[in-house]
Amino acid sequence: MSANSSDPRPAAPGREVEVVLVKSGRVKIRYPAELLGDDGTRVTVRAPWAGEGVRDFGFVRFEPGDVFTEYYWRDRWYAVKEVRDAGGALKGWYCDVTRPAVVREGELVVEDLDLDLWRSADGTAVLRLDEDEFAASGLTTSDPGAAAAAEEALDELERRARQGDFELLLAEV
Repeated sequence: MSANSSDPRPAAPGREVEVVLVKSGRVKIRYPAELLGDDGTRVTVRAPWAGEGVRDFGFVRFEPGDVFTEYYWRDRWYAVKEVRDAGGALKGWYCDVTRPAVVREGELVVEDLDLDLWRSADGTAVLRLDEDEFAASGLTTSDPGAAAAAEEALDELERRARQGDFELLLAEV
């Protein structure tokens, strides 16, 4: 799917959109989310944990009742998901390296490029994830430009997470 198929016009907040996560050309997961904002570049949605049951990564557990406020950009190669537990306590931020988001006809479509980053709520843990999956994906051979953009996006996310200006990224308008 090309970025040209994206609707650049902001969508109206308060409506439901379907988030569609694509990986290796196939839909990995789709789930409904409430559209919180769309300024034409960044789209913000909120959704409950869409996975089945508990997913324990060792450094964080995603579980029923968790709420994700998700930030997607039409011009950046990542998405940032703020994770809170059922009581509202911040767990941290899970970041997916993706192609720029595409918005069309009630859908928010993102292509996952395997690289991820976790930043704990207190900032003590910043973890680069799934670099082995990225290396095995073949993207560096099949689309070197996308692979370079993905690696640059992960580096930017890590830099922001370690420098303490991570929250500023989400406050940018």
